[in-house]
This record gives sequence, C-alpha cells and structure tokens, in this order.
Amino acid sequence: MIFYFTGTGNTLWAAQMLAEATGERLLYIPDLLKSGQNTFEVGEHERIGFCFPTHGWQPPAIVRRFVRTAEFRIDKTGARPYVYALTTCGDNMGHAMRIFAKELAGRSLSLDSSFAVVMPESNVCFSFLHLDSAEKAASKMAAAKERMAHVADVVGRRESGVHELVKGAIPYTYTYIIGGYYNKHLITDRKLWVDAGKCIRCGKCQKLCPVGDIAGEPPVWQHNGLCTNCLACYHHCPVAAIHWGKMKHGQYVCEKHDKKA
Repeated sequence: MIFYFTGTGNTLWAAQMLAEATGERLLYIPDLLKSGQNTFEVGEHERIGFCFPTHGWQPPAIVRRFVRTAEFRIDKTGARPYVYALTTCGDNMGHAMRIFAKELAGRSLSLDSSFAVVMPESNVCFSFLHLDSAEKAASKMAAAKERMAHVADVVGRRESGVHELVKGAIPYTYTYIIGGYYNKHLITDRKLWVDAGKCIRCGKCQKLCPVGDIAGEPPVWQHNGLCTNCLACYHHCPVAAIHWGKMKHGQYVCEKHDKKA
C-alpha cells in the first residue's frame, strides 16, 4: 500500500509511478482522515510506502497527523513489513525525512529506505522562491522520470539501507530555523484571498481542498486551523483568481498526473 498526499500533483505523479511498478494500491491521506479510516491490515509480503511533498523543509502537518493516528496491523506471521518513504521537493528537503522517521518510530515502524525526488518548484510563499521556467521544469521532470525508475527498482526489490536524500548545504537551518518559521507562521489560510470579480465560480478550489477549508463561490476560507498550505486552490484556479498575500509568482500544476490533484 502507498499512502500519499499531494497539492500540485508532483507527489501524485511519483506515487503513481511506484504503484504501476509495484502493483501496490494508492491511498489518499486526506480521504482516509475524512473517513476516519485509521486501521490497516498489512499482509506478509506487502510494502508500506509513504509519499509526500516537502513543505518548508518539513513533512506536511497533515501527513504527520495521519501517521500519529494510524494503526498498522501486521500479518499474524509477524513478518516485519518493508517500509519506505519518498518526498518531492523543488530544490532540497533539509531534514524532513529525519522528522518523518521519528513520526514512524512512534508507530513502531522504521524506514528501510528513503528517497527525495527534485521536481518543479511550487512554493510561492517566500519572496526568494520562484517557480521554475518552462525549460527548467521540463529538465527537472525528465530527471525525475529517470530517478523514479531507479526508486521503483529499489522498492520493487525491497532493498534496505538505501537513503538517497537531497538535504542541501545547511539542512539544519533549512528545516529547524527557516522551516520552523514557515511551518509556524505560514501554514495558514489567512493569506489566501480571491479576486471576486475574476472568479468564475467553478468550485474547483473547494473540490480540491484536502481538508474542506473552503466554502462558497467565490471561495471563503474557514480560518479553522486545518489549512495545510498545500496551495492546491491557488495553483489549480483556472483563471488565477486566487492569491497568496501580495506574491505574484505564477502557477504550477504537474501535467503528468491524471487522478486526484
């Protein structure tokens, strides 16, 4: 089974590639949380995979919340399952996987292997971050495709001890200082707003919100503390009517995904 979370479709694309290569089923974390499904039977030969984007050099809060409430019932033979995780990032992921491994340890699981896959940038919440040019995004996708073929091979053969991460030059600073500020102050819906005159009332943002934080047309954010700042509403708006603060960085959606965005 592969548990995944995605905002712009990058992580969904990676999870789909793994599912196609391994035959494992895809499970969308927000749907599991909404339905209250938190108990999972794990077969003797089944893998447990986790795929998520890096948010501010940390795992998304919604993913951490899911892991903290999930119960994995191992096959009666007691055979330890193969556990792996993959995070997508625009440049590097700092110590995001270290944090995620600690969350898993709380559920008596440990990572056999872990991976980072660099994909087109989607974060528009910092003035120093910018979306990639079309050429750079295409280059990243080409490299990501080759990378995923390798990851699928490692996972398919259940290799352990493979930890191929892109931590960056100063991972502690990225995750615990800059990322600490980001996750404390910028994981919020209070900076999202809509140009009501431009909005076409299509309801797409409400449909795609993973935590049900949007109501009405034009959209109204509920300010209930559930926003993950995945920016799905921002990036998927067909007329670019949704904005994040005063930032004007454009939009990005992974064109290679074909399921839930």
